[in-house]
Amino acid sequence: FGPKGCDLIIIIIIIIIIIIVVFSFVFCYFLGDITQKGYEKKRSKLLQAYLPHTPGAERRIPVTPSSSSSSSSRYQRRRSTGTRDERYRSDVHSEAVQAALERHSERKMAVLLPSKRQSLIGQTSMDTYTPPDSSSGSDAEGSLGRAGGVSVDSWISRALHGSPSTSSSSSSHSNSSANAARLAETNMHSYGSKNACKYSQGVPVSSRVSAKIQQLVNTLKRPKRRPLREFFVEDFEELLEVQQPDPSLPRPEGAESTPIQGEELNRLKNCPASLEAALLRWGAIAPKAPCLTTTHSNAKQPYTLTYGKLWSKSLKLAYNLLHKLGSKQEPIIHPGDRVALVYPNNDPAAFMVAFYGCLLAEVVPVPIEVPLTKKDAGSQQIGFLLGSCGVGVALTSDACHKGLPKSASGDVMQFKGWPKLLWVLTDSKHLSKPPREWFPLIKDANNDTAYIEYKTCKDGSVLGITVTRMAMLTHCQTLTHTCGYSEAETMVNVLDFKKGIGLWHSVQMSVLNMLHVVSVPYALMKVNPLSWIQKVCQYKAKVACVKSRDLHWALIAYKDQSDTNMSSLRMLLVADGSNPWSISSCDAFLNVFQSMGLRSEVICPCAGSPEALTVAVRRPQEGSSKPGGRGVLSMTNLSHGVIRVDNGEKLSVLTLQDVGTAMPGAMVCVVKLESVPQLCKTDEIGEICVSSVATGTSYYGLTGMSKNTFEVCPVACDSGLVSDCVFVRSGLLGFVGPGGMIFISGTLEGLMQVGGRKHNADDIIATALAVEPMKFIYRGRTVVFSVNVLYDERIVLVAEQRPDSTEEESNQWMSRVLQAIDGIHQVGVYCLALVPANTLPKTPLGGIHLSETKQLFLEGALHPCSILMCPHSCITNLPKPRQKQPEVGPASVMVGNLVAGKRMAQASGRDLSHMEDNEQFLFLSEVLQWRAQTTPDHILYTLINSRGAIGSSLTCLQLHKRAEKIATLLYERGQLRDGDHVALVYPPGLDLIAAFYGCLYAGCIPITVRPPHPQNISTTLPTVKMILEVSRSVCVMTTQAILKLLKSRDASVAVDFKSWPPILETDDLPKRRCPLLYKPCDPDSLAYLDFSVSTTGMLAGVKMSHNATSALCRSVKLQCELYPSREVAVCLDPYCGLGFVLWCLCSVYAGQQSVLISPMDLEVNPALWLQSVSQFKVRDTFCSYSVMELCTRSLSSLTDSLKARGMDLTRVRSCVVVAEERPRVALTQSFCKLFKDVGLHPRAVSTAFGCRVNLAVCLQGTSGPDPTTVYVDMRALRHDRVRLVERGSPHSLALMESGKILPGVRIIIANPETKGPIGDSHLGEIWVHSPQNASGYFTVFGEENVRSDHFGARLSFGDTQTVWARTGYLGFLRRTDLTDASGERHDALYVVGALDEVMELRGMKYHPIDIETSIIRAHRNITECAVFTWTNLLVVVVELDGSEQEALDLVPMVTNVVLEEHYLIVGVVVVVDSGVIPINSRGEKQRMHLRDGFLADQLDPIYVAYNM
Repeated sequence: FGPKGCDLIIIIIIIIIIIIVVFSFVFCYFLGDITQKGYEKKRSKLLQAYLPHTPGAERRIPVTPSSSSSSSSRYQRRRSTGTRDERYRSDVHSEAVQAALERHSERKMAVLLPSKRQSLIGQTSMDTYTPPDSSSGSDAEGSLGRAGGVSVDSWISRALHGSPSTSSSSSSHSNSSANAARLAETNMHSYGSKNACKYSQGVPVSSRVSAKIQQLVNTLKRPKRRPLREFFVEDFEELLEVQQPDPSLPRPEGAESTPIQGEELNRLKNCPASLEAALLRWGAIAPKAPCLTTTHSNAKQPYTLTYGKLWSKSLKLAYNLLHKLGSKQEPIIHPGDRVALVYPNNDPAAFMVAFYGCLLAEVVPVPIEVPLTKKDAGSQQIGFLLGSCGVGVALTSDACHKGLPKSASGDVMQFKGWPKLLWVLTDSKHLSKPPREWFPLIKDANNDTAYIEYKTCKDGSVLGITVTRMAMLTHCQTLTHTCGYSEAETMVNVLDFKKGIGLWHSVQMSVLNMLHVVSVPYALMKVNPLSWIQKVCQYKAKVACVKSRDLHWALIAYKDQSDTNMSSLRMLLVADGSNPWSISSCDAFLNVFQSMGLRSEVICPCAGSPEALTVAVRRPQEGSSKPGGRGVLSMTNLSHGVIRVDNGEKLSVLTLQDVGTAMPGAMVCVVKLESVPQLCKTDEIGEICVSSVATGTSYYGLTGMSKNTFEVCPVACDSGLVSDCVFVRSGLLGFVGPGGMIFISGTLEGLMQVGGRKHNADDIIATALAVEPMKFIYRGRTVVFSVNVLYDERIVLVAEQRPDSTEEESNQWMSRVLQAIDGIHQVGVYCLALVPANTLPKTPLGGIHLSETKQLFLEGALHPCSILMCPHSCITNLPKPRQKQPEVGPASVMVGNLVAGKRMAQASGRDLSHMEDNEQFLFLSEVLQWRAQTTPDHILYTLINSRGAIGSSLTCLQLHKRAEKIATLLYERGQLRDGDHVALVYPPGLDLIAAFYGCLYAGCIPITVRPPHPQNISTTLPTVKMILEVSRSVCVMTTQAILKLLKSRDASVAVDFKSWPPILETDDLPKRRCPLLYKPCDPDSLAYLDFSVSTTGMLAGVKMSHNATSALCRSVKLQCELYPSREVAVCLDPYCGLGFVLWCLCSVYAGQQSVLISPMDLEVNPALWLQSVSQFKVRDTFCSYSVMELCTRSLSSLTDSLKARGMDLTRVRSCVVVAEERPRVALTQSFCKLFKDVGLHPRAVSTAFGCRVNLAVCLQGTSGPDPTTVYVDMRALRHDRVRLVERGSPHSLALMESGKILPGVRIIIANPETKGPIGDSHLGEIWVHSPQNASGYFTVFGEENVRSDHFGARLSFGDTQTVWARTGYLGFLRRTDLTDASGERHDALYVVGALDEVMELRGMKYHPIDIETSIIRAHRNITECAVFTWTNLLVVVVELDGSEQEALDLVPMVTNVVLEEHYLIVGVVVVVDSGVIPINSRGEKQRMHLRDGFLADQLDPIYVAYNM
């Protein structure tokens, strides 16, 4: 056909196909096979998997039966019936939780489980530790694991969504190291697989550490919800962005609510004028009528207190209180005084006698709990209450008094915070009988204080609420009217009779109506949860006062008892009926016991508070089958304070039941929570306020708080008062529904405001308990509270774990709880902790003490056994990440600084123009020969042994002769030539010095190497071998003892002895001298190699020429004014850096006597260094931070004894700390403060700074100004800017000057990226130009070309001719007001940190030392810590100083402090033993070595927490 013919045929075929498709759709449409609606439905079904879903629409999609559990399928069947009544079932919440969990499992969100050491787990092996289920990964990852490629569906989904969630993590972490990138590309499905590949390109990927980090990385790439508005950064300030009103948020739309008036309180017939009058009446009319029956758990027969006995015992107690305490002239108790009632919960009879005895004596009782131990939860706050009330007398029973903790003298122990009390026993045998003529004056109820009831606030403080006699009587009358009490009824009470509903019904109202109260103590309930039901059946009780927990316990203990009959009950009063979990307990209890005579209308929930007393109670309706009011409300709208009936979605609903209407004679209104107490709208949540005679009066002794908080005057929208009456805040949150029914949605104490939304702690607990609680935790031992972290409240859930639950099961349960709370409440849980059983602080009735638990959490003393932190999903208000600004050229920066009047950051030391006698020599070997000839007997070195005595010494001639013999040894035995490299493996001492100069005499290149440690030879010996190989050493010189160690069996296991180069031991030297000493021909030739391990873990050897060595010694000599008449004490590591220069070189060059102290000897004798300084009257001494820290830690309590032994440091004029890091200001200040008593002047202590390219850049001199300390803004440093602030300012960081710039040294601060000079207000890299700079790096494989820029850098603008050495350290220069020796203003250099260690997170630069300093302050058990990053995750390793059970306390403390002070989220927290973090000889942390050990799973961690 030809090309054109083929194209025509293809076009015709395409047209025919289009016609057929269109005709088929039209045909189906008109014939009814597929309607337009059906077409759209089928089309949407096909495309449903590929189209993005809005959050609202996603929530409305029902859970498919294929992915549902059995409970979810029941949920689907009820929804399909369409009946509205089904939505009021009490098990809706449990099924909503299951549906939410299944929805999360559909998302396949990865949940990371922590790792524990075997000793902590005890029963499960870490090798078989697996994730919760196979659905923790994404669909794409699952397909990768099964088919080895990406499925078509997942590819289409990514194409439609444009989401990078399933891409490999290496694409988002391109800046990581090569190992990290290779490890990040590993598939997640290999986690937990026994057949998984062990290595990927040489990197271990199957370890639990690296796999879990990879899983965490993939989890973090899936944002679960739209983040809240963030902070932003402007001029170093993190300012909170003004929250703009969101029009989409739900808002109340109803009319303004109006106060509701309760029915009129009808006066009861023949009602006594007071409770004392009622007691007198019943004690006279019916003295044998039972008043109270109580049963002890160990008693066979119950004890019954009749009204006659109650009257007589109360009368007897009243008489003794007024007349038998103290003397007649000075009685201890007067009418109106406050008296504490201390009675256990199993002795209501004694409490009742004491309560009415106080009323008869007109004394104000203050009921409190029994302090069982000196550290009882909340006991101290109770003591503060007693002190503020002026309580001096405590009433108790004989049995309770015996159980109180006693002192050695037998008296009751003085509890912390308690006033001194007189304990009075109220048993009849301890009281005197009143005379016949004595009778108390029984008054009518008045406004005198009747009793004080205490209340524990959210913060743990205790307040006393005063209740007048009139309020008490009126309250009893309203309860009688509302509940329909009649004389001689029987009531079963399980509640606490000392406060709240238990006190009001079982102690006060019962006496008014002559009821018979059967008290069931808490101890009996623990033994037999069915005991209260048995009492109802036994006594045919009409009323029972319980809590929902009692209903729940009864359901668990019930086993089809045939003799149960509850038909006598006309009222089952549920004290906590407003809580969300009480509805399910009530319904489940009714379903089980309805066949045993229990009627639905009997269950009466109520609501009350100490301030407002009874707010509402549902009336018992005889013969009515109409259930109480219920509402299914949207929890999302409730979090915004708006009432909306559920719109059909059952995942996020809250079912509430009414608690009745307003009490008789009371007025109830609902006011807003914030600002002005304005009336709420009808569809708005607010605080319930009550105006009635039957309420509390005030907070005792707190007049201002009573006026501002206790009382409230509600106003309408027009700012007018609603009523002339004063209302009392109840502390209850809720609203008034149809028909005046009151609904309670929570309490003010349990309210948590997170991200602008309000959540109730009870709702969170109810959701957590719906996730299979009985298998893993105890139902009643769960608390939820909020902690303030980063300007917002964060939710914390703590529960007691059952001892039989395994670690893996508990972690899976915690992850399901997090998913359920997130799905139902749309809020993240910041921390979920499980603690061992019976370890949380308890209230007297067995509940968890909330404020004490919160305090333990904040102090890091909770000791959890499992913990899960989720800061990534909770912290949404972090400062906005810093955006990279457009590149500005170095010339523009320089011009900008000049225009702004800022000085360019550059400085220099004094000149090296003056020449002395020994400075005519270019080589150290010539200087030593000259000194051996001119001053042969002058002592150069004195070595101090561990006992503080002189071990050995070397004069100039002795050193010269020993060096000659060693040179002969190298010539004869070693057969070495000029330029050969010789490794010197010696302990710190004089042999090392002699061997070094022997190599110079022989023309060899010495390399000083630290010998292997005998106790850790398997780790240290390979490092020695590696240095020998990298340095290309052809010979090893050492002592006979170390040679024996190298030949030992342990050493041969680590390194084969045959692989070592020739080894020469120098204990027996040849007797004849070397005939000819070597003299270098070029001053720039190599003198020695300086090998060390940097803080970043890089083993680097730098080349030091003879010229640089002489220049360095000359600079140190001039700076420190070293002369042969001076003595210098050196306690440094003698193998590298400035420590080696001071140990071996300076004494030969300058001639001063060096007193050498080995740092290893300080482990045996910590005072050795300071004693030697004092003994030799040394003026200048040098040490390291490790030496200073050891002395500070070991000698902190021995300064007095050191002073008594004659230690005197007054002659010390300079104590220089040699380091390659930022000066440790805190350690230096502690050292100065500690040894100030022995004469050390704080101005004498300073620091020196050196690095690889220049071993000594700064060193504090003797004639320069004192070292200065400045305070900079830490937030500005994160943006490479320097801003000075005042001491003590927020975010201030103290930086100490790193010594004075050495003579001949020039410094400039340059931008490490653009290599341009910067001003003194910016942070940059320190560049050095000096004749003492090293020549370059020495490597075997020629990598010096890669790092040649370190030694030959040039500025990109300005002075482009000068060659600089890049130190690799960040710092800044600041011109001070001090003057140096030349009279000019002094330029101070401040070192901030190493450039290689800077962590760039969220676009800002962080220095590890800043984060580590904050972490060490976070908890007392943290001895040391180190931080590093891996794949953009911040990893924190902390060393624990304590038991392994306390390891988990550190996780939240570390996470909190890093968030608060640095605005960073910690990804992984690793808790290890002390000494695990590697530290080099200079006391610097080897963070990169630690990082490698962590990724290789070699740390043996106690606990690894993955913050989700």
